[in-house]
Amino acid sequence: MNLQDMMVQHDSSSRTVDKYLMSHEGRVIAVRSHPAVLIPPVAIVVGGLVVCGAVGAVASLMWIWWLWLITIGYLLWKVVAWSLEFFLVTEHRMMVVKGVLNRSVLMMPLTKVTDITLNRSMVGRMLGYGEFVTESAGQKQAINHVNFMPYPEQLYLEVSSVIFGTIDESPD
Repeated sequence: MNLQDMMVQHDSSSRTVDKYLMSHEGRVIAVRSHPAVLIPPVAIVVGGLVVCGAVGAVASLMWIWWLWLITIGYLLWKVVAWSLEFFLVTEHRMMVVKGVLNRSVLMMPLTKVTDITLNRSMVGRMLGYGEFVTESAGQKQAINHVNFMPYPEQLYLEVSSVIFGTIDESPD
């Protein structure tokens, strides 16, 4: 199974992504952030459970559980935000679409990209994500760091081939 097949399977919200494309544009790559982005909110919920359980047992404060519900709401908000955030590459531009109530679309024309770097921390290598760092000629662009990218090596090669072309593409 190649990367584009995996991306199609993971992209269940194509209407969310497609409404940001121009009429002459086709989607080349569209992926969500790696689910590891949800580890901190899950840790907060688990930590809140432990704290509320300890305080509830020691001080017999039952209202403390209402505070734990706030952490559950925070986790749900982060899951919804994660499900609506996409990294998108077309044949003309690179975009990051994010936001729940207020949507923002960060865009960078592919012609402005002079370099793309893949960074992977030890944790990122263990969990299967990486960070893309893009550089451009001239002023600072809206997209310079895109963290928690899934399938990082495959995605890096795909994005690089869209931006810089492939070796097979030689002018005749």
